Amino acid sequence: MAVFGKLAYDAGVSVDALLLVRFGLAGGVLIVIALARGALRRLPRRAVLAGLGMGVFGYAAQSGLYFSALARIDASMVALILYLYPVLVMAGAIALGRERASRRRVWALGIALAGIALVLSGAMTGRFVWQGALLALGAAVTYTGYILVGDRVTADVPPLALTALVCIGAFGTFVIFGFLRGGTALTFAPAGWFWLAALSLVSTVGAILLFFAGMARVGPSVASILSILEPVVTVVAAAAVFGETLSVIQWLGGALVLAAVLIVQWPRRQSLSGLSPGSADAAADLRV
Repeated sequence: MAVFGKLAYDAGVSVDALLLVRFGLAGGVLIVIALARGALRRLPRRAVLAGLGMGVFGYAAQSGLYFSALARIDASMVALILYLYPVLVMAGAIALGRERASRRRVWALGIALAGIALVLSGAMTGRFVWQGALLALGAAVTYTGYILVGDRVTADVPPLALTALVCIGAFGTFVIFGFLRGGTALTFAPAGWFWLAALSLVSTVGAILLFFAGMARVGPSVASILSILEPVVTVVAAAAVFGETLSVIQWLGGALVLAAVLIVQWPRRQSLSGLSPGSADAAADLRV
């Protein structure tokens, strides 16, 4: 997703246009699939409103922060900073009394914070933008709140239906936002439409459906652990496409963040923080 987003920016796509098209296209496709599978059948009005509300407020804000950060700093940096969220979810769940603190979890939090500090040491390279880093951190924090709230208000909603409603809700937010700003310009190069289609259909719709299908076969614990490959793929792809590089210290920091996530997501009885964006974000709608 980060790589497709960067390529769309290179083709003249604005952040506003990217968010509008991404959620419009992905939401439309997911609604059709959900209807075809009967996922929306007999869904209570409260559940529908909750799903739309999560998209309007939580997911729209998280995505806006994420793609704004992506416009300012390297894709690999954004991916590693965002992936702090599973540890933040764990910390939030403990603070809210939903999970118990343990030595393993305290160690995971400490390792993750040390790792993110090393990743942010890129400020010393001269090509680091603090505004972008803060936006990425804001995306991780917003994502954390989105998961913690969604875990309680959408517990009885089928994941496919919920994901479709969230995407439609977020689309509505960006339609209104564009209207208030005088419209969203869609007059960019044809290549921009190609990368937006890839971002919507591959990194959102395809990834969500594959994550659900894979989890049904290997179980939630294995699925959440395998999702740790996501930022690794982003870093490798960004290096191959854009020539992005991390310093040795930043590589070490990224490894610490992923190690902390692995500690948090290792098989256990209850896995609130085992939710993964595997897809661009939307797999966080799934309660493991």
